[in-house]
Amino acid sequence: MKFIETPIAGAYLLQLQPIADDRGWFGRGWCSRELGEHGLTGAMTQLNAAYTVREGTVRGLHYQLPPDDEAKLVRCTKGRLFDVVVDLRAASPSRGQWAGYELTPENGLMLYVPEGCAHGYQTLAADTEMYYLTSKPYAAGSARGLRYDSSAVGIQWPLPVSVVSAADQAWPNTLPE
Repeated sequence: MKFIETPIAGAYLLQLQPIADDRGWFGRGWCSRELGEHGLTGAMTQLNAAYTVREGTVRGLHYQLPPDDEAKLVRCTKGRLFDVVVDLRAASPSRGQWAGYELTPENGLMLYVPEGCAHGYQTLAADTEMYYLTSKPYAAGSARGLRYDSSAVGIQWPLPVSVVSAADQAWPNTLPE
């Protein structure tokens, strides 16, 4: 895997480094040792998958409170998505900043979202699928969010937003304390 730093402290784009032959290709999509060598959480405990029907749908921005805060490693397996990380950590030099990247099966990019950051995405194509590993299991009591259109962050979604759940519309507009 190739590790590419982002403007968000501790968040990385990871790129598959495929080895190809006449059968197709093989690439490592996760390695706890390599993540650890970059100071990242390498122990993942849960694999989640999502399928989204409509282009322009936004999911998120989600995070969990300590002690259930989680790191995520996100990959698009079908379609296209714009994946976003927002730094919510009080002591971080990039607090309140966001970064977004197009993830597709073809470009082999994955986004590592560190603990203390919110995560969300917009589908750039209909019938988009993605999966993400998390370092801790989902804990409903610790689940929180930030509005996808928060004026405190100012995310520039690449498409007009077509669908957002009622739950995601109800999250606060301001950064958590």
